[in-house]
Amino acid sequence: MIKVVKFGGSSLASGESFAKVKKIIDADPSRAIVVVSAPGKRFSGDMKVTDLLYLLQAHIKFNAPFDDIFDKIKERYIEIKNSCGLKQDLDYEFDVIASGLNKKTSVDHIVSRGEYLNARLMAEYLGYTFVDSASWLVFNYNGKVNFEKSYENLASIVEHTPHIVIPGFYGAMPDGSIKTFSRGGSDITGAIAAAAINADMYENWTDVSGIMTADPRIVDNPRPIENVTFAELRELSYMGAEVLHEETVFPVRQKSIPLYIKNTNDMNARGTLIMEKFDDEEENKNVHFITGISGKKHYSIITIAKNRMNDEVGYIRRALEVFERSGISIEHIPSSIDSFSVVVATSAIENNLHELISALNEAIAPDSIKIANDISLIAIVGRKLAANIGIAGKIFTSLGENNINIRMIEQGADEINIIIGVDDKDFKKAIRVLYNLSEVEE
Repeated sequence: MIKVVKFGGSSLASGESFAKVKKIIDADPSRAIVVVSAPGKRFSGDMKVTDLLYLLQAHIKFNAPFDDIFDKIKERYIEIKNSCGLKQDLDYEFDVIASGLNKKTSVDHIVSRGEYLNARLMAEYLGYTFVDSASWLVFNYNGKVNFEKSYENLASIVEHTPHIVIPGFYGAMPDGSIKTFSRGGSDITGAIAAAAINADMYENWTDVSGIMTADPRIVDNPRPIENVTFAELRELSYMGAEVLHEETVFPVRQKSIPLYIKNTNDMNARGTLIMEKFDDEEENKNVHFITGISGKKHYSIITIAKNRMNDEVGYIRRALEVFERSGISIEHIPSSIDSFSVVVATSAIENNLHELISALNEAIAPDSIKIANDISLIAIVGRKLAANIGIAGKIFTSLGENNINIRMIEQGADEINIIIGVDDKDFKKAIRVLYNLSEVEE
């Protein structure tokens, strides 16, 4: 078995954090490919190294003194080096970095040094080989990853060097210049690495024990989700759950590689296992018919009514074309015989609502158009929803008993989610009610 393991910035913030990582790696010889982020915050009020590097680049850009910032960054790595008893020549590394700092130095190159230096230190600490991501992870000129070439490059490296540490967050353009992902890009690097070598598992180590059933800022101590499918994860993430970067899921899902979210501070915690599907034995362990709950506030429902609308071929299409021409993304389209509703983010229409209504009147001549603002959308997600009779009834009954008015109802065709709309004022209350319902066993 071969595992790719990625550690986030909170897991690599100090020498003490490095020691926890080493314990995790030493506990399982199959953890052969290690992907690291830049050091995160050590304590409340501390700064992530990546943020310091962005600040450094801004000072360079505007001709402001930056020596103090540069020294703070250097001190972070020296602390880790000394704490771990390493011999890495950081003076040389920082001299190289300093010699290249000018207005022409790209922001991508500067901020990538956070992961680069951390990977250097971690490789020595583990006794693994350092492999620069610029040597294998290839971007095309359009800024998209060249997966085929990247897979080929890393597979060739691992064939001869099976235990490596690689920096996350960046790769190289065809001309050799550094190109970074968006924030959270180390997750993507790990997923690409796992797919490249056809790993048996991709472990993503962070500072929480997996994905929570609901937002812990709303629900006190929500239970972790033990097993979740990629499809469920997609639904939860789209509706606001803070889980993984969307591009992280694609490479491992494409190759059916299980993804495990684990806690660096509690290596024996169960965590969350993400797979395409689970066998019957694993399914029987999951007694909760609701896998997770997530949601977002500040939507608007535009309800368009037209008598005998169903007799007019293309009526809804003409209406949707108005939204398309206005550049407005549509979230949901619940409908009935003589009316349909378009659910959109309020921010997408608040500056051009009058123009939008005028364009709709001209295009489809509706009998009426009504706008409901201050709407929240909440997704109840679970692969067992379809197999359990009466789940929707339990959901609506629970909300009704708690005086929460349902403004919209929609269920996906694959029956793994139910979307409800409630007033913004009821958002948190509704999530708590639904979470309590999710704790009921089958």
